[in-house]
Amino acid sequence: MSERRLNSGPGKVLLAVYVLFAISAGARALYQIATQFSVAPLAYLLSAFSAAVYILAAVAIGRRQRRLALVAVWIELVGVVGIGLFTLLAPQDFADDTVWTDFGIGYGLFPLILPILGLFWLFRSTD
Repeated sequence: MSERRLNSGPGKVLLAVYVLFAISAGARALYQIATQFSVAPLAYLLSAFSAAVYILAAVAIGRRQRRLALVAVWIELVGVVGIGLFTLLAPQDFADDTVWTDFGIGYGLFPLILPILGLFWLFRSTD
C-alpha cells in the first residue's frame, strides 16, 4: 500500500482548488471593499475572511502541516454552515452575497462540499 501524502495525488487537486478559491474570493472581496464597502461591509469582510481561510488551508496543505490544515478546514466548514444558516434565517442582514451565502449557492454549493472533501482527505493522508 502506498503512502497517501497530504499534498500528493488527490491532495494536489485539493491544493489547487484551495488556491483557486483563495484567488477568487480574495479578488472579489478586495474589489468590493475597495469600490463599494459602504453597501455591505459585513458581507465583504466575510468574503475577505473566507479568502484568508482558503489561503491558510492551501499553505498548510502545500507545506504538509496537517494540524494547521485541519484547523483551517474546520473553520471553513463552520463558517460556510454558520453563514449559510444565518443568510437563510436573516437575509435582510446581508445587503450582498458572500462566498458562503446560502451555503455557497453562488458557487454551485462547492464552498459547502470543499471542506467535507478536505476533511476526508486530511484524515486519510499520512502526513
